[in-house]
Amino acid sequence: MIRIAGLGLVAVLLAACSGQTETGGTAQAVGAAGPTGTATVPGVPAATVAFEGGDQLSPKDPIVVRASGGTLQAVTVTNPQTGNAVKGALSPDKTTWTSNDRLRYGATYQAVATAVNPAGAASEQRGEVRTIKPSGVATASLFQPSSGDFGVGLVLGLKFDHDITDKATVEKSFKVTSSPAQDGGWYWVGKREVHYRPKEYWKAGSTVKLETTTFGMPIGGGVYGGQDVSATYKVHDSWIAKADGKTHQMKAFHNGQLVKTAPISMGKTVDTPPRGPTPTFNGTHTVLSKVDHTIMDSCSYGVCEGDPGYYKAPENWDVRISNDGEYLHENLKTVGVQGSDNVSNGCLNMNTENAKWFFDNFNAGDVVEVTNSGGPQLSINNGHGDWAISWSAWQAGSALRG
Repeated sequence: MIRIAGLGLVAVLLAACSGQTETGGTAQAVGAAGPTGTATVPGVPAATVAFEGGDQLSPKDPIVVRASGGTLQAVTVTNPQTGNAVKGALSPDKTTWTSNDRLRYGATYQAVATAVNPAGAASEQRGEVRTIKPSGVATASLFQPSSGDFGVGLVLGLKFDHDITDKATVEKSFKVTSSPAQDGGWYWVGKREVHYRPKEYWKAGSTVKLETTTFGMPIGGGVYGGQDVSATYKVHDSWIAKADGKTHQMKAFHNGQLVKTAPISMGKTVDTPPRGPTPTFNGTHTVLSKVDHTIMDSCSYGVCEGDPGYYKAPENWDVRISNDGEYLHENLKTVGVQGSDNVSNGCLNMNTENAKWFFDNFNAGDVVEVTNSGGPQLSINNGHGDWAISWSAWQAGSALRG
């Protein structure tokens, strides 16, 4: 409350959550100061304040404090649950204060505003604004890191921690831009995961940006969108390897030019006891990761020590191309049949020189196209099998195409 130079108290006007206020009559105001220091101007109504938003404000929307019959002198908005003050700014005419901070779900914000009428009388007014409390918050994580350098086979993606029932609304909140511009689209892998790729491989040198604006949106079943994510990627030179299971050769192309040919041995397609066929997956793979040395253990896919066909072997120059354990790597035991026969457990075997060359030149997002392997098609959830899906089928996987 503010005392007016010995003439009493200016009315304190309390605002309800609906934003309505009560004027409490006519406020006395300080006029021009004379020799005695005080003058009054009767009949001037007190300025009033409305706190907009009420009980169902989306945390995506701002808290707005609006003065009528005067201007705002000061506004403080606080989340008492956290003790954090909410940042905001006054309009040029000082009649409106608008928050510019990110709000929280299920929070009650306490607002205190001081408004001044044309005669200079100030009144402090209080109110509350509550944000919606959803039944669940679906937060997305990026399929790739939030930045980085990738090959032309780069696949973007988001994984949510809740099922998405209104996929169309969510998909509309995504934005992908590329420079230069390229035609692309989204494909829903399941209830929680969605991928993006262009119709053709990305153009070398492209910059690709992903942004979401799902926060604060109702996305079905009482669930709202969680914090937004963004990412920026740079596409490096085009590196594409073409591995043919019939010729047992792998050719590497740099920006469209053939720069390397290497004999290989793919996964075996015939029953060779003690293990059955283990053909390499057909289709377009991309490099997921690489390591110069690792121990490959068949127990990782269920063939453990004591089982027929168990192995545990050190391997060098390992370039991973699927989640199922397919690698390009050195294998000295198969050098004698590299270029003539497929005998591996699914990997693409090479000699030391060729394996080291591919390890040095191929990086995340670079492409390995496998044909004539005798194996099934690489699936979308087995690494980045996205490129194995035809463009028409990919477009049909969008929630906006149904």
